[in-house]
Amino acid sequence: MPQPDATADARAAAGSAVTAIPAEMRAWRVTRLAEPAEALSLDVVPVPTPGPDEVLVRVASVAANFPDVLLCRGEYQVKPELPFSPGIELVGTVVAAGADVSRVAVGDRVVGSKIGVLAEYAVLPASDVWIAPRALSDAEAAGLTVAYQTAWFGLHRRAALQAGEWLLVHAAAGGVGLAAVQLGAASGARVIGVVGSEAKAAVARDAGAEVVLVRGADDLVAGVKTATGGHGADVVFDPVGGAAFEASTKCIAFEGRIIVVGFAGGQIQALPAGHVLVKNYSVVGLHWGLYPRVRPDLIDDARAELTRLADDGVVRPVVDRVVPFAQAPEALTALAGGSTVGRVVIAVVP
Repeated sequence: MPQPDATADARAAAGSAVTAIPAEMRAWRVTRLAEPAEALSLDVVPVPTPGPDEVLVRVASVAANFPDVLLCRGEYQVKPELPFSPGIELVGTVVAAGADVSRVAVGDRVVGSKIGVLAEYAVLPASDVWIAPRALSDAEAAGLTVAYQTAWFGLHRRAALQAGEWLLVHAAAGGVGLAAVQLGAASGARVIGVVGSEAKAAVARDAGAEVVLVRGADDLVAGVKTATGGHGADVVFDPVGGAAFEASTKCIAFEGRIIVVGFAGGQIQALPAGHVLVKNYSVVGLHWGLYPRVRPDLIDDARAELTRLADDGVVRPVVDRVVPFAQAPEALTALAGGSTVGRVVIAVVP
């Protein structure tokens, strides 16, 4: 471990402000692949140093995401070498910056996304952080980056959602589902939300869903056809997969678009190519994580629009609960159980 003086010298050489930055920090790390409660260990590790085009962020809050659970299990598409920190999105304050950083400055309150942020400090590429909307609290802002950019790209870039179209959102009371409901309603679409229980229905309605169907209690296909007068859903936003996808193929409209976002239901469906042909609809994949590398210009446009919508009060992440840093495994366990509504946020700074 570097001595404090050597660490300070390294940060100074990188052009950083270092006066209040300690040499060590606490970080939750996956030490073996298992469910979050068994996989995670709270360790003391060196505070990282930002390199060129990177910033060091003092983490205020981390929003839990289902990929964090998959990372703990070793089931995510990205498989970091053990031990590693989960956590993929945060809000915090830039406390140091490497060379050539111009997008943000020391002292800026930012939101951002990168695997490994479930710690007291995190280094991120400067391109992966942006100024947090002033209208949002830390708990709200922590959940803006991944869910809302995923929903924005799914609805507007991949589906080309139009005002007046019918939008069907699965898991409409979850983090990314609520983001899709809010953004869909904001664009003038007519939103049908699918939720897991009657208790979650009110949250989806408050977010802008005109019609809410309860999975297991309502016939989803019949419910969509009844709500739309037989027309069907023009766009389906599906982070669940499996049976949800299958139901969507039975109530998709002519020239409809099913946006495949993920497989939180645990089953990856096969693509029914013959059915796609006969009913004349599209199945479109969305991997939001590719855009920062392949089309960063589109990322900037999405961030500007989301900031405007947040500051105007049109979109606001729904926070189910805020838990202290020491209870991070419990937060991920609750998320994995599917009982949460909106975002579970881990407060790193009390």
